Parts: sequence; structure tokens; C-alpha cells
Amino acid sequence: MTASTDQLDRYIDDFAQFITASPSSYHAAAEVARRLDAAGFIPLDEKDAWTSTSGGCYVVRDGAVIAWWQPSAASALTPFRILGAHTDSPGFKLKPKPTIGSYGWLQAGVEVYGGPLLNSWLDRELELAGRLVTRDGRTHLVRTGPYLRIPQLAVHLDREANNGLKLDRQRHLNPVFGVGSLAEADLVGHLASLAGLTGTDVVGYDILTADTAPPARFGQGGELFAAGRMDNLSSVHAGLVALLAASTDTGPVDGSAPIRMLAAFDHEELGSESRSGASGPLLADVLTRIGESLGASAAERLQASAASWCLSADAGHSVHPNYSERHDPANLPLSGSGPLLKINANQRYATDALGAALWARSCEAAGVEYQEFVSNNTVPCGSTIGPLTATRLGIRTVDVGIALLSMHSARELCHVADPFALSLAIGAFFEGA
Repeated sequence: MTASTDQLDRYIDDFAQFITASPSSYHAAAEVARRLDAAGFIPLDEKDAWTSTSGGCYVVRDGAVIAWWQPSAASALTPFRILGAHTDSPGFKLKPKPTIGSYGWLQAGVEVYGGPLLNSWLDRELELAGRLVTRDGRTHLVRTGPYLRIPQLAVHLDREANNGLKLDRQRHLNPVFGVGSLAEADLVGHLASLAGLTGTDVVGYDILTADTAPPARFGQGGELFAAGRMDNLSSVHAGLVALLAASTDTGPVDGSAPIRMLAAFDHEELGSESRSGASGPLLADVLTRIGESLGASAAERLQASAASWCLSADAGHSVHPNYSERHDPANLPLSGSGPLLKINANQRYATDALGAALWARSCEAAGVEYQEFVSNNTVPCGSTIGPLTATRLGIRTVDVGIALLSMHSARELCHVADPFALSLAIGAFFEGA
């Protein structure tokens, strides 16, 4: 890697701050927007007409955000270089009528969101975070800080717990937040008060849990990094840092420089089928409106798409030292050995040979190594937004990401070098490698 140790340290410190500011997808979108504002990007409203504007712009839709840098020489045929990621992570979401409890305990009624590693959420101080919506339709972000805990049954009361813990999703996962009378407790009212509202002001909410333990650097030489929501804030942050670094007009002035874009979607952990998910119309809407603002005809928009690329960046699995048999024996990506090129014969990832070549060029230009990831044939892999984007838009797509241990845990683990290397490679991709 060509970057210095000081640059890596600053990157990881900034990544930790980004994670801390982003306990929910709505907070993540707001933090991305805050950083874009500071860099001079212009927020756009989907209800307004858009005109061709060189420089940086962005649009937020619920927990998703799309930002782009348009070169001054951009034309109807200018291609896009898109970094796709997602802002949500597995966990628990607050149900309607959420204040429940029994035997003097006050509890929060929650619904499982996505596919969390359930046992990892036990006996941790959790917070509630997300958005409240008032009757007038206004949105208010809120977070509680440490407020809840899902207590595990003591081993004295379940002597078989260490031989196979089984958690009932309805009975065993409602966190406690106090003791007292249910008649006097009001979880929504408490959330409302944190936003300067009353409980009767709130008519809708999207509130999720997040682990409150701060990100930590540890291990030999401080080379390991643990935090919540690295799947997939690692890619959102890497793409944002790379986009801000590539937001210049120092490249070619002949119109060949691409429009660089970060597309951070919500609801990937649920299958992406929402208005702010990758299966929804958001990215297609934005690409169409940018093309129209540049005066592109329908045929020219198709030409621009044919010359475009998307990197679908999402976390992958590092080889686990205690479970190496779960990995492909010839492809064992190691944390700290560079970001992943994710490959699947059944198109659960969108990478093909052309995409592999693009990723090789990008990593070479950035001065970073990369590793292939493919699943063991007996352990089917999950999917990403990559195949969805390729299918919906026809844009050439390649799947990449950093290697994690404990994916979908309340707290995941990576090597400090990998998120930084991913961002450097994304930067080279944005520059047209």
C-alpha cells in the first residue's frame, strides 16, 4: 500500500466517528449529508426541477442517500462510475404498542430486523435510534444512548445452554429498560421527549436497536478493529471518503471523465424491496434526471449506461481460524490482506471476468492488493445489491468489500488496513481506472 501509517490512522479514527454518528440508517444518511454539506455539495429535493449543475449534489430519500460529482465537461454521453452500498444492518425494530413487560420488568416489544446473529445481542447495553414522524409529516431523528438490554437466562437455570442455545424470537428477545408499573411507562413518550416533543405528537416511527459499545482498536500493534454495523457502514464510509477526494475537475477536460456517484441504499438486509432500497426506483430516477438535465435523449442515456460501471461494495467473510472447513479450501481470504473481489457462479454476486479486470486495474492504480472470495459449495452465500443493480439498470457491476469476522453480530471485526485499502481502490475506480 502506498499510503502512510498516519493516513491509515486518520482514516480509522474517522471511520470510528462515522460509525458512532450512525446508529440507524436514518442517522447514517444524515451523517453522509452533513459531510457532503461541509464539502460544498448541494442538496436537491426530488419535488423540484433539476438543472445541469457541475460539481457536487446529493439527494436523501428516507434512510438512503445518493451523491454525485459532475465534471464541468460532462455531456449527454458521460458515463457514470457508481459505488453502491447500504446503510442498514441487522438488529431489532420497535413494534407498535412497544411498552410491554411482566413481573415488574419494563420491556420493549421488538421485531427481528433482517438476519442478526441473535446470541451476539444478549447482555449488551443497547440504544434505540431512528426517526419519529409527527402529524404534520416532519421527521425528527432521535437516539437514547444506553437504554436497554436483552438479558440471557443464567446457566444455573438452563444447564444445557452451552450445549446449544435456542432463542424464541417472540419470547426471549424483548429487552428490559426498567422496573415499575406499565401504566406509568411510555417508551414512545420517552423517545419523543428526547426530540423536544410529547408522545401525542408522534404518529409514526422507525426505531431500531444499536450496540452502544464504542468502536475499538486492539490486538497486536492495534491492527484489529471492532464495531457495530460495519456491514455495511464500512462501504458507505469508504465510498464517501473516496467521492470527496475525487470531487475535483483535475481529470480529463475532453468530456471523458465520468460522473462519480455514491449510492447508499436502505433495506438491503430485508431484500432491498422498498422505495429507498436497491430494488426500488431511486437510482434509476436519479440517473434519468441527471441525464435529462444534460439534455440526453433516451438513446443517449442508454449509451451512457452502456459505458458505465457500478461497484457493489458490501462486506464478505474472512477465513475463520476456528471454522476453516466452512470456507472454500483454495480461496481463504485473510483479514489485512486487502479488500475482496466477490465471485459466485450462480450470480448471487454480479462479478464476471470483465468486472474482475476492472477491479484488478483499480487496485493496481491504488497500490493495494486484493483477494478473491468464493463460497464453499456446501455453504450457500448471501447476495448483495450488485445483481439487483445489474438486472434493473443493465449497468456492468462487480461485487467487492472488506473481509469481516462475526458478520451480522452486534459487533463485527476487521483488520484496520482493509477499510482504508477499499477506499483507496474505490478512489481509483472513480478516477476511471
